[in-house]
Amino acid sequence: MATTTISDLINPQVMADMISAKIENKIVVTPFAKVDDTLVGVPGDTITVPQYAYIGDAEFVDEGETASTSTLTATSTTATIKKAMKAVELTDEVVLAGYGNPVGEANNQIAKAIASKVDSDAMAALLTATTVYDGSASIINYNDIVNAVDLFEEELNSEKVMFVHPKQMTQLRKNELFISADKYSCDTVLYGEVGMIANIHIVMSKKVKTDNSNSYYINPIIKLQEDGCEDDAPALTIYLKRDTNVETERNTLSRTTAISADKFYTVALSNASKVVLAHFAAEAADSTADTSSNN
Repeated sequence: MATTTISDLINPQVMADMISAKIENKIVVTPFAKVDDTLVGVPGDTITVPQYAYIGDAEFVDEGETASTSTLTATSTTATIKKAMKAVELTDEVVLAGYGNPVGEANNQIAKAIASKVDSDAMAALLTATTVYDGSASIINYNDIVNAVDLFEEELNSEKVMFVHPKQMTQLRKNELFISADKYSCDTVLYGEVGMIANIHIVMSKKVKTDNSNSYYINPIIKLQEDGCEDDAPALTIYLKRDTNVETERNTLSRTTAISADKFYTVALSNASKVVLAHFAAEAADSTADTSSNN
């Protein structure tokens, strides 16, 4: 008769795949970032992120004349790879009793912890953008969203995402120009999208911050990568050194097993021209919030 052992129930190789899958399901901001894995297996832990300036429009050149040259200029920032890690310890009694599936719960909690950290870093990177629209005199509304988007000065409309705090959704749902995702005539919905307004995809995230006085929300609006423009730098990039890694350590004297997971990465704003930070009043949103509408 086969005996189930702790090593059967806690398998780091299996858990790594499970936790990685759970992380993908729990992140909100990072699905809109490009993942750069060029640092995997390469020495060094610092990446230089260039921001190139436009060289200007082409010019007419007469027959036989020499075209003038433009200098490609760029500013740059550096980002250092860091290790995000979380660990839990399970006793044999808890694992073998199996009440509430403790091993599965450990997987879920570790995945949630790492996903939340990556999302927080992604939001923090977006908040380093320098293009700001001040609509803080009013709660989130159609006209100010349009004004904020127009700061991109686009000639052709492109897909965009705006991150809003769940408390702001009451105002959006009451706005007659807001289209809930369940009202779409087609099934095309971006990851986490709850609706659209002013042709902007709306995604909710509790990672959306307020200013220090909590008087207004800071809502990032990002332009998504355009089809056929792979060389065009994305708004946000996650530089991955090593993806989710799970290890276990057995303490035979206490009959406990420590489960730890880590991820080596950094997040950087890789194209500031694709981000606008829109400010909208928070007080009215908080005072009129209907908690039942967020369930």
